[in-house]
Amino acid sequence: MIRALGLMSGTSLDGIDAAIIETDGEGAVRAGASLAVPYKPEERLLLRLALEAAKSWEPDEPMPEEVAEAERHLTLANALAVRALLAEAGLKPADISVIGFHGQTVLHQPERRRTVQIGLGDVLARLTGIDVVNDFRSADVAAGGHGAPLVPLYHQALAGSTGIVEPVAIINIGGVGNVTYISPDGALLAFDTGPGNALIDDWAHEHTGEPVDRDGALAAGGDVDMDVLERLMAHEFFDAPPPKSLDRFSFSPEAVRHLSPPDGAATLTAFTVEAIARGLAHIPGVPSRFVVCGGGRHNPVLMAMLSKRLQGGVLPAEDLGWRGDDVEAEAFAYLAVRSLRGLPLSLPTTTGVPEPMPGGRIHRAGSIAHD
Repeated sequence: MIRALGLMSGTSLDGIDAAIIETDGEGAVRAGASLAVPYKPEERLLLRLALEAAKSWEPDEPMPEEVAEAERHLTLANALAVRALLAEAGLKPADISVIGFHGQTVLHQPERRRTVQIGLGDVLARLTGIDVVNDFRSADVAAGGHGAPLVPLYHQALAGSTGIVEPVAIINIGGVGNVTYISPDGALLAFDTGPGNALIDDWAHEHTGEPVDRDGALAAGGDVDMDVLERLMAHEFFDAPPPKSLDRFSFSPEAVRHLSPPDGAATLTAFTVEAIARGLAHIPGVPSRFVVCGGGRHNPVLMAMLSKRLQGGVLPAEDLGWRGDDVEAEAFAYLAVRSLRGLPLSLPTTTGVPEPMPGGRIHRAGSIAHD
């Protein structure tokens, strides 16, 4: 068993999730301390500027300065999150064998064999005094995979540790939505389903100044425009077979621009739910339950819509004893251990890569740790 610390910053741009687990990188998982560090407004602004700059970034061009600046700040913010978590857990850097550092996705174009998660792994290793694994997706994408989702192998380990033997669908609603289907014989199928919270968050930020539609309050006051929803669901992505993945900006809120703020929020929330339901039509079995992880499960309007659309069986991760806000951070701790052991991080049925694919880049801390 190896004690690892995972760091995750999702496309919702809400903050950094940090979690410690002990694992062998296979079926054994024990959860440790965790915490969430919300981004400061200026950090969120830097990341938004980086995302905008990355839209027009071509492979033969140097990294845009907005992206480089965000990368420096992001790395420091993650180092501070590691320090805070270690202090809370009463641990020293020497007590952690490896950090799994996801970084921040600013560009995801697997069709061009290109994906970029910013974050300076070598700098984080020096700042923390702990070995770091980052760049989890590049090998998969270079081999022809989608590079996402990467959490399914951890979902499988979690389900096994919980004693789940029946078919189950694990739905993660972050900035983008994705699903992992685990069959009774342990076979995996995973793919992105469509928009998660990103469109809803952007709409709420534009109309309320809040970074999210807190408690679904904006959507709760509106009505779903079914004509707009039908147009949104006409996107070719939804009929494509898995594996498949998305960029945060694969979908636009322009279709709801003419709606009132509450109606726009309600329609975008329904879009996320309908995308998940449409995605589940691609799985080969009938799940006995749908386990929801990620920030979307905190939105009661979204959860109520999802339960109605899937006709029950929808439960938050906590009902299984999981930490729904920490699953992805835990997953990158788990994947870091797999990377150290040379085990695959992705499979043909999770990312479309031709064969099980190891990955990750290891940065050794050496003897220097900066205070």
